[in-house]
Amino acid sequence: MKSPTANLAIPLLFFSLLFSFSWLTLAETHHYDNFLQCLTLHSGNASSFSKLIYAQNNSSYSSVLDFSIRNARFSTPTTPEPLVIVTPTHVSHIQTTIKCSRIHDMQIRIRSGGHDYEGLSYVSQVPFVIIDLINLRSIDVDAENKTAWIQAGATIGELYYRIAEKSSTLAFPAGVCPTVGVGGHFGGGGYGMMMRKFGLAADQIIDAHLVDVDGRLLDRNSMGADLFWAIRGGGAASFGVIVSWKVKLVSVPSTVTVFTVNRTLEENGTMLVHKWQSVAPKIHEDLYLRLFLKAVNSSQQEGKRTTQASFTSLFLGRIDQLLVLMQESFPELGIVKEDCTEMSWIQSILYFADIPQSESLDILLNRTGTAVFFKGKSDYVKESIPETALEGLWQRFYEEEPEAVQLIFSPYGGIMDEIPESETPYPHRAGNLFNIHYVVVWEEEDASASQKHISYMRRLYRYMEPYVSKSPRSAYMNYRDLDLGSNNKGRYTSYRQASKWGLKYFNNNFNRLIHVKRMVDPQNFFRHEQSIPSLLLG
Repeated sequence: MKSPTANLAIPLLFFSLLFSFSWLTLAETHHYDNFLQCLTLHSGNASSFSKLIYAQNNSSYSSVLDFSIRNARFSTPTTPEPLVIVTPTHVSHIQTTIKCSRIHDMQIRIRSGGHDYEGLSYVSQVPFVIIDLINLRSIDVDAENKTAWIQAGATIGELYYRIAEKSSTLAFPAGVCPTVGVGGHFGGGGYGMMMRKFGLAADQIIDAHLVDVDGRLLDRNSMGADLFWAIRGGGAASFGVIVSWKVKLVSVPSTVTVFTVNRTLEENGTMLVHKWQSVAPKIHEDLYLRLFLKAVNSSQQEGKRTTQASFTSLFLGRIDQLLVLMQESFPELGIVKEDCTEMSWIQSILYFADIPQSESLDILLNRTGTAVFFKGKSDYVKESIPETALEGLWQRFYEEEPEAVQLIFSPYGGIMDEIPESETPYPHRAGNLFNIHYVVVWEEEDASASQKHISYMRRLYRYMEPYVSKSPRSAYMNYRDLDLGSNNKGRYTSYRQASKWGLKYFNNNFNRLIHVKRMVDPQNFFRHEQSIPSLLLG
C-alpha cells in the first residue's frame, strides 16, 4: 500500500533542491561581493583600479574574456568563467589581487597571450579570478648592451618589432606565432627557428621581476638561485606572477635566407622524410630545417589522397652558402637557387608566420587572433623512425579530412646538445633528434565533433608510442596535454599522481621543481591542473 506521504516526496525534494540552490547562489554572491570590496579596500587608488576590474555584470566582461582565448574548446556556454577579470597596469594591482584571492580562497589564473593548449590560463573548476597581463606589455630594448626588459603581457611579435626598431642585426630566439605572450612562452622554454644556434628563449633570461605568494616583488637577487632556476622553463605560473623578463639579445646577419619546398609521396616523400631525420639535427647550426607533414588531395589522381612533406628553412647567411650546405648534407631534396629568398631577419618573422611580405611590420603589433577548435600533443624522438612506420603514419593521416591534422618535426642538435639537462627545468637537450608537435583542428562546435577529433588524436598518439622517447615518454610543457594526467582542482593527492605528467615534461628536473615549490609556495596557492605540486616526495 502506498504511503500517504508518497505524493509529497517529489514536491518536497523539489523545494529542498530549490532552497539549496538559492542558498548556494546567495553564498557565492556574498563571497564575490566580499572579494570585490577587498580589492577596493586594499588598492591605493580605488577609483582608478576599479576601471581595471571586470565583473560578470560589466558590459565589457565578455569581450575582455574572449579577446585572448585561442582554443575555442574553452569558449563555449558550458565553460566555467571567472568571477572577476583584473587587468593590472601596475605591480600593486597584482599584489592586491593576490592578497584578496588568498583571503577569500579564490584561485588565480594568469594570462599573457592565451595560447595555452588546455585553457589553463583562463579556465578553472572552482571560483577563480583571471589576472590578465594585457596592459603590462612595455618593452625596453638596449641595443648597445644587447639586452631587453619585456613585460610579461607583451607578445613575441611585439618584442620582435621593438628589436627591429633599434637594430637590423639583433634578434631573439623564440617562437614563430607573433600573438603568443612572452609570460608563458618564456616560462615554459620557448623554442623557434634559431634554437639550434642560440638555444631557447628561456636560455636567454638573465633577470626577472616576480610577485610571490606574499605579495613581494622579487628580482633575480632577491628571489634566489633556486627560484630563478625554476621559472626559466618550469612554468613560472606555479611560483608567482611574472611581471617582466630581462633577456640577452643575439646577433644575426643583416641578410638571412629562407625556403619552403613541398614533396609528396609520389616525389620520394617517404625517403626524404626518413633521410631528414639524420640530416636536420646534424647539419650546420646556422641552418634550421623544419618539417611539416599533412594529408593533401593528390594532383596526379582525382579522388586519391597523398602525404605532403613541407621542408621549411631559416639559414643565417646568404643563398650561395646555403646551397653549398644543402648539396653537401641533403642533395636528395634538390634545393636550387630559385627555391630560396634572401631577406632581413625581421622579414623572416613574417615569412614563418605565413604573413605576406607586402604587409607592414606593424602587423606584428596586432594582438587579435582567431580561436579555433584544436587538440595538441607532443613527443621527442631519439632514434630515426623507420620507413615502414612512416608509411603506417600516412595511412592514419587519411582517416581525417585534408588540413585537419598536421605533424611538425622540429630538429634539435647544435647548441641544444651542449646545454646540460639540469641547466634549466627544460630537460630535452642532448640525445633528442627532434620534437613532434601533433595538431588536429576542426570547425564544428558540438561535443560529438570535439570527441571525434580528440579520439583520433589519441589513436595517432598511441600508434607513435614505439618510435618516440621512453621511460618517460617525454612531452613539451608549452604544449599542455591533460591526457598525460591532471589533479583534482589544482590539489594533488599523491606524488604518483603528479608525476604522471611531471616526469614527462621535466624528466629528472621534476623533483627539484617540487623542492623549489615547497620553499616558495608551501600552501600551493598558485595552482592549476598541471602546476608544480608542493608535496613531499614518496
